[in-house]
Amino acid sequence: MVPEIVSLSISRIHFPVTTLGPGNRIGVWFQGCNIQCPGCISIDTWAHTPSNTTVAQVLAVCEDYSEVADGVTITGGEPFEQPNALHALLSGIRRVLHPEADSLVYSGRSFADIAPLLSQWTDLVDAVISEPYIQTESQTRPLLGSDNQQLHTLTRRGEERFRQFQRLRDSQDDKVDFMTDEGGKFWMAGIPRRGDMERLRKLLAEKGTLIQTSEQILE
Repeated sequence: MVPEIVSLSISRIHFPVTTLGPGNRIGVWFQGCNIQCPGCISIDTWAHTPSNTTVAQVLAVCEDYSEVADGVTITGGEPFEQPNALHALLSGIRRVLHPEADSLVYSGRSFADIAPLLSQWTDLVDAVISEPYIQTESQTRPLLGSDNQQLHTLTRRGEERFRQFQRLRDSQDDKVDFMTDEGGKFWMAGIPRRGDMERLRKLLAEKGTLIQTSEQILE
């Protein structure tokens, strides 16, 4: 099968994302997750839905930013629940983006679980963040929702670009990207501190704007 005609289910694609890796990045959110960590900020990506696009269509969007994207972050949802589509997408990204663009994949699975696949995908994944989010764990490191999670660099490119995140979290990490669609819905990319969303909700309520998080809507 030609990789680009592989179907997949995604939640959204956005550029630029500046909070999930270095530089201005293409963010691809896969749809569907069986792990369903309590407190997950992306609860709207849990539900499994029929495939709604193809790798070719996603690559066409990525190619629009081929000269300006510093990398791609694939998250979700759980990308490794669609392994064939994930592999095909990563392979295509290597072709359509410039050679120094990096790839970061978030997974709620253990590294031991996904390592056999990664070992077969030579040079396709520069860095992986693994392990489930645990909301009772501390949150002291950049890019990680909880400190039990692990940042693995798998290539020279990954080591060069992600070594800057092997440190304690500081004020430069306290930012999020906000995005809106034509229907007025907005979503957020990034790793907020615990309680940030509730503080945002209260601040906006004081100014006359009411919001509901996806968790509140799905309760």
